[in-house]
Amino acid sequence: MKKWSGLLLIAAVVAGLIVLNQTVLDLSPERIRNWILSFGLLAPILYVMLYTFRPFILFPASVLSLAGGLAFGPLYGTLLTMTGATAGAILAFMFAKKAGAKRVEAKLGKRGEKLQHQLEHNGFFIVLLLRLVPLFNFDLISYAAGASKIRLLPFALATLIGIIPGTFAYTFLGFSTGSDSAETIVLAVTIFAVIFIIPMLFRKKIKSYLQGRAQENESP
Repeated sequence: MKKWSGLLLIAAVVAGLIVLNQTVLDLSPERIRNWILSFGLLAPILYVMLYTFRPFILFPASVLSLAGGLAFGPLYGTLLTMTGATAGAILAFMFAKKAGAKRVEAKLGKRGEKLQHQLEHNGFFIVLLLRLVPLFNFDLISYAAGASKIRLLPFALATLIGIIPGTFAYTFLGFSTGSDSAETIVLAVTIFAVIFIIPMLFRKKIKSYLQGRAQENESP
């Protein structure tokens, strides 16, 4: 009974956050940009803090990244977004460590268990690969890594390096939506397509590789 009550409470909170975002707050990148910039010199700090705690408020990282590009431009926005995203990943990682591996494993499901097993044997490389090619949800990787035996430094470093291309693509795309230059918009869309489409072409090969590595690690 307690188990079902907890699940119902979590479902209610998630549903409430989704409804609040879609019907009341209407948190578009433009509105987020305007709100963040209203804090003046504190705007960059506020943005990084929002991104750091984003994994716990169920807010889409893509929307926040686009807002960062609109607010701070492609270069400064990329640096701030990388800082916040890495800090958020570390926070989720540490939360999983504190929560206990068994409890986190139960929440992650079968996909999370397989991912966790791979992380324990090829931590840095697997995290780097999955940050570059989004086979799994960004936050799922962080929580699964925290439940595994990978150390914080390799995880954080792999995350920081791996998110560079995608972060720049999103922030530059966000910046371009506020630009009057057709060339800028076309360039941003092209960069976004190249960075996200090309890695997806190797999705099956990467999955096969990860499965092969998992089988090798499971064999005596």
